[in-house]
Amino acid sequence: MREYYMRLPQHGKVQVTYVWIDGTGEGLRNKTRTLDSEPKSIEDIPEWNFDGSSTYQAEGSNSDMYLVPVRMFRDPFTLDPNKLVLCEVLKYNRKPAGKLLPLVSYVCVSISNPAENNLRWSCKEAMDAARESRPWFGMEQEYSLLGIDKHPYGWPPNGFPGPQGPYYCGVGADKIFGRDIVESHYKACLYAGIRICGTNAEVMPSQWEFQVGPCEGIDMGDELWMARFLLHRVCEDFGVIATLDPKPVTGNWNGAGCHTNVSTEAMRGEGGLQHIEKAIEKLGRRHTYHIRCYDPHSGLDNQRRLTGHHETSSIHDFSAGVANRGASIRIPRQVGQEGRGYFEDRRPSANCDPYAVTCAIVRTCLLDAMDEEETEKGQKKD
Repeated sequence: MREYYMRLPQHGKVQVTYVWIDGTGEGLRNKTRTLDSEPKSIEDIPEWNFDGSSTYQAEGSNSDMYLVPVRMFRDPFTLDPNKLVLCEVLKYNRKPAGKLLPLVSYVCVSISNPAENNLRWSCKEAMDAARESRPWFGMEQEYSLLGIDKHPYGWPPNGFPGPQGPYYCGVGADKIFGRDIVESHYKACLYAGIRICGTNAEVMPSQWEFQVGPCEGIDMGDELWMARFLLHRVCEDFGVIATLDPKPVTGNWNGAGCHTNVSTEAMRGEGGLQHIEKAIEKLGRRHTYHIRCYDPHSGLDNQRRLTGHHETSSIHDFSAGVANRGASIRIPRQVGQEGRGYFEDRRPSANCDPYAVTCAIVRTCLLDAMDEEETEKGQKKD
């Protein structure tokens, strides 16, 4: 039935769906308007507004918020010439939107406006400052499929599947649940113009991963957020839920992360390994800061996941190693052999904000940012 309506002519009009992050720092919202012609660039798409009091972003007495288009994608659901547009949210005074939920408190904030929580804004500041280093990122988004009843998709109604082991990159109806959803999402990302580079079944049954990148600078956050929107939208069509909970099932089951691969021009060049090692040393000095940036509840979500078990490091300790999936930072074996390339930060949670993660990495590794506590220690030594 839906295909019938999708084939109806639009008489030159274009549907543009505006997508934005709500005040939880995890949820996505969207609404659609009609334009008289197909936009050729982001500048052709007008700003819009919405009721921020219904998205945890404003009080009811002053609730109009601005939607400012920043990235345009093809719409895989209504097809060309229709568009999806990722937006930043600004308050009535044109300052970045804040969050009204007290538990949501990132420390990765803007230098020019420390009270803001529009993390794209502060991330772009960092990326612009580090532009000459040409930072590339690739993020591995893990997620779990659930039924509408919040029970893991494909699991026995009143029990558990067999123990972990046969599910990772598996094949067969007794090992893989939801492949049709995963492949539909993959195609939707490709159509939209997102740089999705792969997907695979994960260690826990009904858990999957897709990878986006390499993307330079602010593009990483933009494309991963839109890929997440497409994931939720595809799951909606299939009547299932995609959760980014870092530990959706307690017990002897793997959690879900968003491993982040990082490379600069110097790391990719001859002798790049020494630049990788210097970056890892800096990350080690700011482990606590990064843990606070790597999930939307300042580390509380990752406490359930980073236990030192199930291919994770302990949240309390920083470690690094070649080909070590139990470390905070993994240097791929090929990188160790070739002496250049990239490193993988395995600490970010599945529900992290990619703007917060990439911003923190750039500030630490390329802009030599320091914590207040670290600065105080240095002053005492002087």
